[in-house]
This record gives sequence, C-alpha cells and structure tokens, in this order.
Amino acid sequence: MLSLRFDNRFVRELPGDPQEGSQRRQVHGALYSRVRPTPVAEPRVVAYSREMADLLGISEAEIRSPAFAQVFGGNALIEGMEPFAANYGGHQFGVWAGQLGDGRAITLGEVERAGRRWELQLKGAGPTPYSRSADGRAVLRSSIREFLCSEAMHHLGVPTTRALCLVTTGELVVRDMFYDGNPRPEPGAILCRVAPSFIRFGNFELPASRGDVALLETLIDFTIRRDFPELAGGGTPQQVRAEWFAQVCERTARTVADWMRVGFVHGVMNTDNMSILGLTIDYGPYGWIDDFDLEWTPNTTDAHGRRYRFGHQPRIAYWNLAQLAAALAPAFTEVESLHAGLERYMSTFLEADRANTAAKLGLLEWREEDAHLVQELHALLQAAEVDMTLFFRNLADIDLAAPALAPLEDAFYDPERRRASQDALLGWLRRYAERVQGEGLAPEARRARMQAANPRYVLRNYLAQQAIDRAEQGDFGAIDELLDVLRHPYDEQPGRERFAQRRPDWARHAPGCSMLSCSS
Repeated sequence: MLSLRFDNRFVRELPGDPQEGSQRRQVHGALYSRVRPTPVAEPRVVAYSREMADLLGISEAEIRSPAFAQVFGGNALIEGMEPFAANYGGHQFGVWAGQLGDGRAITLGEVERAGRRWELQLKGAGPTPYSRSADGRAVLRSSIREFLCSEAMHHLGVPTTRALCLVTTGELVVRDMFYDGNPRPEPGAILCRVAPSFIRFGNFELPASRGDVALLETLIDFTIRRDFPELAGGGTPQQVRAEWFAQVCERTARTVADWMRVGFVHGVMNTDNMSILGLTIDYGPYGWIDDFDLEWTPNTTDAHGRRYRFGHQPRIAYWNLAQLAAALAPAFTEVESLHAGLERYMSTFLEADRANTAAKLGLLEWREEDAHLVQELHALLQAAEVDMTLFFRNLADIDLAAPALAPLEDAFYDPERRRASQDALLGWLRRYAERVQGEGLAPEARRARMQAANPRYVLRNYLAQQAIDRAEQGDFGAIDELLDVLRHPYDEQPGRERFAQRRPDWARHAPGCSMLSCSS
C-alpha cells in the first residue's frame, strides 16, 4: 500500500460546502465541495512519470501493483485522502462566466515529502457539483496530451503542473470533438496531475463577484500562508498582500516569456486557467508553433477572434492579471499597490523576453537596436514559412564569417516562399553575424548558449497525435518513447532525429495536429 503523508490544509483551514455529493448546484460561502471519485470498470496504468514518482516517494513496484491503479483510477482511497472539488469562477474568452469550478477534476489530498507540498488531483474522475451538464469524465486523447505536455514543459524548464500517471478506465466516453454534431464514443482515461497548488485567478474572482469580501480575504491570507510562506513577516498585512500580488505578476510574466521562447501556445488563457503560482495549467487545445506565425492559435473555438493566438499571449496574461487585481481590490486599502504589481508584470516580462531572445540568438546582452533586428526576423520567418524550432536551433551552426542558408534548409516548408525570401534572409544573416561578432564571443561558447535556449525536441502536435493514434489501438509504447525523448529536449539524441523533424504535409490541416478544441 502507498505510504504517502497527507496534510490537507486546503480543506482543513478553508470553509467548505456543507452539502456533500456530486449533485450540480450553486455553492455560496465555500471554496470547495467534498466529493468522491466515481469508480470505473477496469483501471489500468498505461504511463507514468518516474521523475514525479520519485519526488513523491512512490516506487516502481508500487506503481505496478493492482492497488495503485485502483486508487488513481478513482476506485479506492487510502488513509489521509480527503477528496474535494474546488469552487471558482472565471472570465472565458473575455466574458465573465460566473461559477465554474472543478467540473471533472477531484483533488485527493496534499502530500508532504522532503519539505515540499504536492496536491494530487484526478482529472476525469467523474461528476462534481461543478460539472454543469457534463459527465466529469475525460477521453484518452486529451489525457495523453496533458500527460505528455506537463512533463515536456518541466524538462524544457517552463513552470508547469506535473503529471504522475495516466490510467485507462475500460469505459467509453462520448464526445463531439469539434462541436459539429458528430459525437462518437472514445476510450476514457484519468490523469493524475500534481502541483504545489491548483489555486487559480478564478478562485478569487468568484467570491469577489458575489461581494463576499470575508471569504475573499480568507483565501488571500491562506494562499500567502501556505503557498508563499517566504512572505511571512514582510511588513504589515497590507504590505504582505501587495508583495504577494506583485510576485504573482512576476511569476506569470516569466512563464509567458518562456512560452514565447519555446513556441508554446496555451490556446485557452481564460482566467480560470491561470495559476496563482505562475504555472502552466490546464492543457487543453494547446499547440506548438511549427511554421512561425504570431497569429496562429490551435483552438478551433478561437479560430475567428484569435484572442489567444501565439503573439497575443503576453497581452492576455496582463489582461487576466488586471481582472485578478479588480477582484482583489476589496481586500486592499488602496489600489496603488495593485497597479504596482501590474507594472512589475510589464517590466519583468520585458526583461525576461529580452534575455530569452538574446540567448536564442547567442548574444551576451540585449541592446535597444536589437529590437529592429528581431522584428525584421519575425517578419521574414513568417513570410518564408520557416519552422521556428528548427530555425533557431540550426542558427547556431551558421558560419559567421560566411553566412549562408545551408544550415537552415530543413526549416523551410515551402520551396517557392524560400526562394522568394532568400535574398532578404541572407541580408538578415549578414547583419546578424556582424552583430554577434561585435561581442567577441567564442564560437563554441555562442553555440552552447544558443543550444541551452533553443530546444531540439518539442512536443510537436503531430508527434502527440501519432502517440494517441497508437494508444487508441491498444499500443501505449509510443507514449513512453516520446516522453523519453522529451526528457532531454536540449540534447542531441543520435538515432532519434525523426522526433526533431518539421511537421509533415499530411499534418498541416489534420485533426489533432493543427485543429484542436476544448472537447475532452
């Protein structure tokens, strides 16, 4: 049996819903509802993260035991678990949506180990009071995508929630993938995701929207005590709250800057999908940039407005923080400190983005004139349909003494657009080479700096879809194989070059590769 030490502060210190069970309802004056996972027919562990298991002190023998599948398939609880679903609201696509909550996620409890706290949460474990008209379940395809991406982002160095294991249920779930009137039964699955905290912006927005300032303040002070303990004793309660919000802004800025660095598009940056710890959370219709396009979004629901497109993510994060600030305002005696926090977001993002861009280009430091060089490059990459990951990784191989396009050939998707942009790209490479040579950095040092910032391997959409296709036929080996590649995204991995290739033509408009939805 698993030997996990639970210390469930969220349910111990915060007010809960007096009514138990999964009956759908509006919940007032409470931050969670107690609810148990709904058992499934045949839970089976088909993938797990050994790194996350090590952090929790779970052995491989324990993972392979029948009891593990029963617990993380939602069929059994172990001593110390106190399952609940959190109550929160949120702005969805810029519109206030009211109460939302954990509609298909159930937190099992908070584990303490080696001085760290981890919240274990099952996604797809059945209905909760917040499921609205849904069934609380998740399908295999979306669960694989979140499992892989959670761990891939961690290994890329991007702040993220983690994944412990993926369990199939032996049951079918009916989903209309593109909401186009074509529902079909799909294999069901449950993901155990892990984070120090799953508190979101929306947890604060809901009590504020209802005028429940006492509940809002209770949550603020709890979050600071549990999740930001370093702030204790940092001044008056108002000063501590101000610094806390500023740190939320700073963490958010650094995470979004990392998204831009690696070419990640979240796809659905609603305020209920924004972590108070600045983690990447809620992997739904996300995608990786193949051909560079600041206007691209993987979310078909957002195809018209493109609110959450790649290049707009930094501004959306600021907008979301502004909504959080508005929700927090009743708990602050003045709003100047909230404005200061938003300013910290802007300054932190600018600093982080410039540092990341300098590293991607192999520059020792950012100069103001570099902004024009980068803007020009972005326009050329988009016009020539150039793969973002391959371009920046292979840019390290350019001979600065005689710049040529040869090292970049694998990054082009369209031969005609390559020929049309050739002269402009060569001109840019010469200016770039001159800029780099002006710093006097040794070639190997420059190459190492660039390779540390530019991954060779990312979770390209088509790679994830190939793993899903195999898994839906009962072959789960591709999940482990892909995860193993993604454990070392910045390293050259001889024999695994196929995982670093640009998107194949068949995937350009394929479902699951270029077209995704919130359906899971």
